[in-house]
Amino acid sequence: MVALGDATLLSTKPLALFCSVRCPGRLILQTYDLAQALRAAGVTVISGFHSPMEKECLNLLLRGSQPVIVCPARGIEEMRVPSDWRMSLDRGRLLIVSPFSKGPKRVDASLASRRNEVVAALAEEVFISFAVPGGSMESLARKVLAGSKPVLTFQAEENRSLIALGATTVGQDRWWPSAKPP
Repeated sequence: MVALGDATLLSTKPLALFCSVRCPGRLILQTYDLAQALRAAGVTVISGFHSPMEKECLNLLLRGSQPVIVCPARGIEEMRVPSDWRMSLDRGRLLIVSPFSKGPKRVDASLASRRNEVVAALAEEVFISFAVPGGSMESLARKVLAGSKPVLTFQAEENRSLIALGATTVGQDRWWPSAKPP
């Protein structure tokens, strides 16, 4: 594992945050609210922050003061840190970790899948806003649940396949144990 930043952030019991590339509009709004609640509660969030929804969550989280852990699906030794990440990295609240030492500079589905498994392994719990039925995010949920780690998702018809797998639903009245919706 290669890291840039304060590696002790891994001990803060992070919540993994995932969302499929395609996400229904109603769940987009709930995910924004969740990210704001997690930021307000100071919950450490870990993700690849690769899908459009995950990227939006990263933008919201970086405006807070809580720790954030980014795990790109590529090597980071020669990575140019985006300017909007620099301040958080300098303040010790952003950690960039990669399971890939030297090497891949371009993300592909195989690397993203391996990275997502690492993110889930590093997290205390896994939250999946939405998983396309039969897609890679649903496959990840199966693996996480088989390992007896909690998978959380929104109570929504769009997530019926995740719920059927055993994901615990979180409604608008319970975003996170220590967070309330904004």
